[in-house]
Amino acid sequence: MAAPCPPCLLRALPPVTSSSASSPGLRRRHVSSLLRCSSPSADAASPSGEGPREYEPSFADDFLLAFFRAKMVEEVGWDSEKPGYTGLIEVANRLMVKGKSALETEQSAVRVLRSLFPPLLLVLFKALLAPIANGQLASMMVARATALSCQWLMGPCSVNSVTLSNGKSLSSGVFVEKCKYLEESKCLGVCINTCKLPTQTFFKDHMGVDLYMEPNFEDYSCQFNFGVPPPPLEADKALKEPCLDICTNARRRRELGTGSSTDGLQCPQV
Repeated sequence: MAAPCPPCLLRALPPVTSSSASSPGLRRRHVSSLLRCSSPSADAASPSGEGPREYEPSFADDFLLAFFRAKMVEEVGWDSEKPGYTGLIEVANRLMVKGKSALETEQSAVRVLRSLFPPLLLVLFKALLAPIANGQLASMMVARATALSCQWLMGPCSVNSVTLSNGKSLSSGVFVEKCKYLEESKCLGVCINTCKLPTQTFFKDHMGVDLYMEPNFEDYSCQFNFGVPPPPLEADKALKEPCLDICTNARRRRELGTGSSTDGLQCPQV
């Protein structure tokens, strides 16, 4: 799951004063300072021809991880003895086990995302910012805030352009080079039920921004398309993918001969 931290969300819309407007250089420096966060520049793409970059977490990233994990623990009612990111993944897996259905797991994850924000901030954002320019401003804001504030969770990512439903291009996408959450969880079900579906629901229902997430289960990259509504569940190709090759349970099923067909390899948690 991925949601921008509140400070970065506010910084994604820099105020322009009369003095800064009169000086382009000063305005650029002002905007740059407002967009500083614990993560590297959101618009820095990976070098051509190179593999996914390594992300070195900062002290602020460690704080965000601990804060996010604490909210997960509150929802699950259990915490792992393991420290750091490894413990977070164990809590995410317990969230999957706790839910009696995929929908219940999704709803739990949405509650976690909501708990990361002051309630009034979500209400004001949805009421005042989301309607501007048919949602395009809000889509660009949350894309930049997500890329700036969530690299500790997902790994290196950058803002890119997406094609909206009306055919126009908008810089409201986020490309995750290699999602750490997916790679560490080793589970398609964890990705779908605790990240993709609840994140899409959270942004639409509580921030008024459409979001379609396209995880790539071969190279573990992920494309966030803010401003683009997701397809119906029955048409979402991500929900029809077989288990990951690195999935421990899928490997066991193959060894037992129960995964000889595509249907047998379908993730039982989706």
